[in-house]
Amino acid sequence: MRIVVGLPAGNSPDIVSRLISQMLSERLGQPFVVENRPGPNTNIATELVVRAPADGYTLLFVVAGNAINSSVYKNLNYDFDRDIAPVASVGGIPLVMVITPGLPVKTVPEFIAYVKANPGKVYMGSSGTGSTLHVAGALFAMMTGIELPHVPYKESIFPDLLGGQVQLAFEPAPAVLGYIQSGKLRALGVSMSRRLDVLPDVPAIAEFVPGYRANGWLGLGAPKDTPPDVVDALNKAVNGGLADPKFSARLNALASSSIR
Repeated sequence: MRIVVGLPAGNSPDIVSRLISQMLSERLGQPFVVENRPGPNTNIATELVVRAPADGYTLLFVVAGNAINSSVYKNLNYDFDRDIAPVASVGGIPLVMVITPGLPVKTVPEFIAYVKANPGKVYMGSSGTGSTLHVAGALFAMMTGIELPHVPYKESIFPDLLGGQVQLAFEPAPAVLGYIQSGKLRALGVSMSRRLDVLPDVPAIAEFVPGYRANGWLGLGAPKDTPPDVVDALNKAVNGGLADPKFSARLNALASSSIR
């Protein structure tokens, strides 16, 4: 059985999908393989699953961007609501506003003031136009009255972000925890309305920008005609795993189920 992920290996959904894959393998006694099919905001992966046999052996790792795509792309070869059957909710992923350490700011207010004083010098990268990460940054820019030129990436943003070619990103917490802890990236704020347990010293962006909130979410989907009993069995397996304290603790350590 395969779980198709529309983002590169090492991305947060990929990290969580591999944990889910291992858990499902153990619970169902079937080997699960994660297959990365990165492309424009998960569209390649989604179309692959839409066209796959509806037998439960091919699943889509769904991200919030899947719900956004129909508003961004005019000529999709599928209708997400019609062609993908929901299988299970996996959880939520808080985002972290991270910058390169070379920027001379350490707080959200300092960042806003710096961008206003240096227009066109701070670039925001994301996993693609219309992605959850792009929308989170655009919302922040709109609410604070700043301009953040956007650089979309088809592959991983991290080589350019770590190298300083782009200076800002709104990234899922699991993908940036290690970089923050090692000092390679500086966290200015988290996208939830409260602080994260794994980053207790990083304030919520809403502490400085009232009303700001932008979180990702994850789930599993299947081709639309997948038999209901198969969907039900997969749903029970996922929910059973998420209810297991040991597995839940592994997700919580990545800040990947904080808003489930």
